[in-house]
Amino acid sequence: MRSIERYLLAWVLGALAFGAVLVVAVSYIVTSDEMNDVFDSGLKNVAEAVASYQHAGQGPDGDAAPQPPRPINSPDDTEIVTLTWTLAGQRIYASDPRVKLPFTATEGLSRLRVDGNEWIVYSAVRANGVAQAAQRVSDRQEIAGESAATVFPSLLVLAVIVGGLLVFGLRRGLQPLGRAARDVAARSADSLEPIPISNVPNEITPLVVSINDLINRLAVAFSAQRRFLADAAHELRTPVTALRLQLQLLERSGDEASRKEALLELTSGIDRWQHLIEQLLQVARSQPDGEVPRKEPVDLGELVRSVVGSSSIKAEQRGIDLGATGPTGTLVQGDSNQLTILLNNLVENALRYTPAGGVVDVEAGVHEGRPVLRVIDSGPGIPQAERERVFDRFYRGEAAQTLARDSGGSGLGLAIARSIAERHDARVSLHTPRSGRGLEVRVAFAQPPR
Repeated sequence: MRSIERYLLAWVLGALAFGAVLVVAVSYIVTSDEMNDVFDSGLKNVAEAVASYQHAGQGPDGDAAPQPPRPINSPDDTEIVTLTWTLAGQRIYASDPRVKLPFTATEGLSRLRVDGNEWIVYSAVRANGVAQAAQRVSDRQEIAGESAATVFPSLLVLAVIVGGLLVFGLRRGLQPLGRAARDVAARSADSLEPIPISNVPNEITPLVVSINDLINRLAVAFSAQRRFLADAAHELRTPVTALRLQLQLLERSGDEASRKEALLELTSGIDRWQHLIEQLLQVARSQPDGEVPRKEPVDLGELVRSVVGSSSIKAEQRGIDLGATGPTGTLVQGDSNQLTILLNNLVENALRYTPAGGVVDVEAGVHEGRPVLRVIDSGPGIPQAERERVFDRFYRGEAAQTLARDSGGSGLGLAIARSIAERHDARVSLHTPRSGRGLEVRVAFAQPPR
């Protein structure tokens, strides 16, 4: 696992080391450049001084000037070498006989390579001869290097001090993050209170806020799960009790007619129980952490005709006029299986609560630029005060309970529809039809990209 502290320290200390090397390099370059100017000026002054000395010592008949003092046998390599020449190129004097600099009659600075060494030479040309002052380039580089080397230890010490302060400051700065981590680690699975952010640095406040948001969502999810399990246990207990009673009636039936009636009731109870279990499974699959919905083009018009076709027999048995409208080509991106479950639940709800002789229309189309599904029935409708609560699991309004007492309703249809819709970026809403009677359930999908 990568450590943020080590990562930051590596970059900071690396930057300090690079900066120290860069400063030394710049110091060397700047010092070398400045010293070159100084040494070039010094060479010029020495050459002109030697030339003046040579001119001052010239005889009245134009004879060559007397020679300067005899050079030493072992001159210092770092000294400036001076030479004097006649205008004809005959060397008169050399302060270091080992240096075989060539004669030049050009005034000014020049670079020459002699015996593998590079020299800077200044030549002063006068009427009675030429004077030269020369210095090795390596001597200048050595002096500049020594100057830069004197800076490096100070920079190294400074880098170590600054690095130590950074390490101390960084560890102190990361302490609140460690405290927050320990706070989270010390919590139990039942402790879902948010982490206090009063003493959290600004840099990690967004992280702590995001963790608090996650904790809040987990608390809501756990609460909903506990409610769901309690409601499911209650709903499952009821049909089990009913099945046991119906089984007892079947055992006690004394004639064939009573036995058939009890068997019919038992079969109906098993069908209701099976329907409830299937809807509970649909609820589990439609949760945010359930199966990931596929993303494929789904034609809402074809979906409507498919669902209406599969429900037409049930509608005919209940004496309900079930119709489908909607052109093909109204496409959304989603999972066709889950959208089929969504529409099946809405149509089944409409058929369950619409009395015989009523009408259920299922439509696909576009409303305000958004693909929509509509399921419109002529049943009792849902009062405005209950329209939000009916999306809760196992909730059934009073009117719906009266009509659907024997129809096997579980109160899960709209909850399943909303959960699937949310996973498809769609919104389920309840409306009163234009006729003023019944209920319109509308599923509006996100606008398709242009």
